[in-house]
Parts: sequence; C-alpha cells; structure tokens
Amino acid sequence: MERIICLIIGYIFGLFQSGYIYGKFHHIDIRKEGSGNAGTTNALRTLGWKAGLFTFLGDSFKCIFAVIAVHLIFGKTQQDILPLLAMYAGMGAVLGHNYPFYMRFKGGKGIAATAGLIASTLPVPLGLACLLIFIAIVAFTKYVSVGSLAVVTVYLIEVILYGQRGGFGVSQRIAAEMYIIAFILLVSAVYKHRENIKRLLNGTENKLSVGKSKRKEG
Repeated sequence: MERIICLIIGYIFGLFQSGYIYGKFHHIDIRKEGSGNAGTTNALRTLGWKAGLFTFLGDSFKCIFAVIAVHLIFGKTQQDILPLLAMYAGMGAVLGHNYPFYMRFKGGKGIAATAGLIASTLPVPLGLACLLIFIAIVAFTKYVSVGSLAVVTVYLIEVILYGQRGGFGVSQRIAAEMYIIAFILLVSAVYKHRENIKRLLNGTENKLSVGKSKRKEG
C-alpha cells in the first residue's frame, strides 16, 4: 500500500509542468512550438535559456520535493524500505511529468525529473558523475538526446552497483525492486526518445541550440 501511495504522491508533484507554465506566462503553448514537447530542451530551443533553466530546475525539484514528502510521511514508520519508497515517488514524478492527465497525457520526456531523482536518492559523487557524463556527451556530440539516454543508463548501473555494495541499507529483495524501478525509468526514457533515436540513426537529429524568448503581448 505504501508503494502505491508514494507513486501517487510522486505523480501529483509531477503534474507541475514547468515548461508549460512558463510558456503560458508568455502567452505561448510550448506544446505547439518546436518539437511539441513540454520539457527542458524544447523550452531552451524555443523560448531561450531562461525558459530552459526554469524548466529544468522546476522539473528537477518537483521530484526532489516528492522524495522529501515521502521522507516526512514515512521516515519514522518505514525506515527499512524508505529508499525504495523514495524511488517509487521519483518514478511517480516522472510519470506525472510525462503523462499529465490535464494536458491529455502529453508532457515531457522525464529526464529533468529523473535528474531530481538521481540527486535525491544517490550520494553526491554518484550524482555528480551522472551530471558530468551528461555535460561531456552533449558538449562532444551536441545531441541532448544522447546525453539523456546515457544518464538514465548510468543511473541504472549506479543503482545496481551501489545497491550490491549495501549502500541503500536495505535487504537484497528490496534492492532488487529498486533495480527494477531504475530499469523501468530507462525503458520509459528510451520509449519517450524513440523518435530521437530514429533521427539519430537517420542522421537527422537536431543538435543543441538556444532560441530567443518568444514573448507575445496581450
């Protein structure tokens, strides 16, 4: 039951669509601009760096806040499985971001939200490793999609390695459940990036660019 509650908590937090909200303040529906995605990369490309930064931070912190909420609610009663419950909240936030019901389930791709999950569930050195890998890959290839898929792959590897060393302080059965969640997040990211993957294979994927803010009056 606690797992379902945490998933729902995460989903509710995930409904805060930073890019969509930023666009609305500027009288723009970001889903009708650029790639039609409500995430950080499309906000960056279509509305500029301020929109990209706002979207990334908003989408990351909504996952962090979901994890914090779970710690506050279950921190004393479910200490033995708290890391697992935190991951359920994080997965819920990604689902809420990717499939918001009030936007006809058309949200983002969940990478910024996953970044929040990484920051709130792994030690700082492992989180920084993910960040540096993302920056290095994007800087070298200019493809955000490649960096994004690399990050969720590295996250899965780190969760497994850290869990096998007993870092989460949970039983092996609970740790295995955490590995499954990390794997589901990877599969979700691959699915949401399926068109990007096709374009990468065809050599037509868009490289990183920063657009100018499209503020509309009235």
